[in-house]
Amino acid sequence: MRVMITLLLAMAVFATGAARAAAAQDDAVYVAIYVEAVPQSVKAVSALLKAEAAAISTEDGSLHVRALREIGQDNRFVLLEVWADQSAFDAHHNAPHVQQFLNQLNAMAAAPPDERVLAGTWLGPALNPISADAIWVVTHVDVMPSYADQAVVILKALGEASAKEPGNLRFGVTHQPDHTNHFTVGEAWSDKMSFDAHLAAPPTKGFRRDLSPMLGALYDQRIYRDAD
Repeated sequence: MRVMITLLLAMAVFATGAARAAAAQDDAVYVAIYVEAVPQSVKAVSALLKAEAAAISTEDGSLHVRALREIGQDNRFVLLEVWADQSAFDAHHNAPHVQQFLNQLNAMAAAPPDERVLAGTWLGPALNPISADAIWVVTHVDVMPSYADQAVVILKALGEASAKEPGNLRFGVTHQPDHTNHFTVGEAWSDKMSFDAHLAAPPTKGFRRDLSPMLGALYDQRIYRDAD
């Protein structure tokens, strides 16, 4: 399963503890784990992801974790994690609950989970608390390697403009350290109406126009809510 963006998403932009995320963001590790459940196991996978998120939240170095389900594709999920540094993330992989989670997930997933480890590119401010009704948007932006630096410039400009729009709660950009032309854009909006207005806003339309000739793959945007 191909990933999108992770501000976020996931990412300090998603963190509810803005101060501690900001303090650690230079060393922070952002992780997006994409999960596709078989249709018969959607509820069980949702419960499993929520339980795993709760376990992660108790670990040393865990700054934020959130389990989300895609709107319109109920069997697709993403688990977003933010770790203080690489050592905390490495220690997490040795936690007993991780292997148990993967073993249980294997029986209910249509494919192996797709884990993407990300580094911060540009992280906006944590403007407001995020409610359970918020809309989360995760977008994978894959540009041709020669355009990587230009993409950083226009992604940052989009983030700065978006953070000022009504209803924006978080906006952040991360990248894959081993593929610096692959970006994950993470956003949180107070409701669908705010996000729809953002899509029609001049900065967003200008960004899409400028990005178009740089793209190396399909612009992959997905919309989520908290897993239920």
